[in-house]
Amino acid sequence: MPPVRPTPPAAAAPSIHLRAAFTWLAVYFMIMATQLLLGPLLGSLSLPLRTFVVTGVVVPTVVYALVPAILRTYGALRRQGTRRGTKRTKGMWWPTWR
Repeated sequence: MPPVRPTPPAAAAPSIHLRAAFTWLAVYFMIMATQLLLGPLLGSLSLPLRTFVVTGVVVPTVVYALVPAILRTYGALRRQGTRRGTKRTKGMWWPTWR
């Protein structure tokens, strides 16, 4: 029987409020980019059809690409901060020398 290797503990997920802020930022910037890039092409469409096209581009991009990338980056930065000798105290990052 091979030796069992301990698995590293999983990093805590960001709070629901932080995830909501990340999602809002991703949606905001994606809607703005979509309007800038596709606005001239969509300008002649009716509002419901234009909204359908914009949300058809924005929602999958945000859900499958942007939010996961933001959460991975947040996790990497958080792990990097932990390795550099910071500790988490009451929702703030404080250097250990304070």
